[in-house]
Amino acid sequence: MTAEEYYQLGNECRRQGKFGEAMSHYMEAIELDPDSPAVTARQMLEDIMNYYCKDMYNP
Repeated sequence: MTAEEYYQLGNECRRQGKFGEAMSHYMEAIELDPDSPAVTARQMLEDIMNYYCKDMYNP
C-alpha cells in the first residue's frame, strides 16, 4: 500500500471512532512518506485522544 492509501484508511477509521486503528495507519503512512498529510492528522488525533480517550491511548 502507498502512504496515501494508509492516510485515507486512517481517515476512515477516525471517522468511525476507531482511533487506535487510525493512529496505526497514520504511522504507516508517515514511515512511507515523512511529508505525508498523515503527520498533521496524527498530531490532531493525538490531541483528540489525549483529551477524550486517555484509557484508549494509555492502557
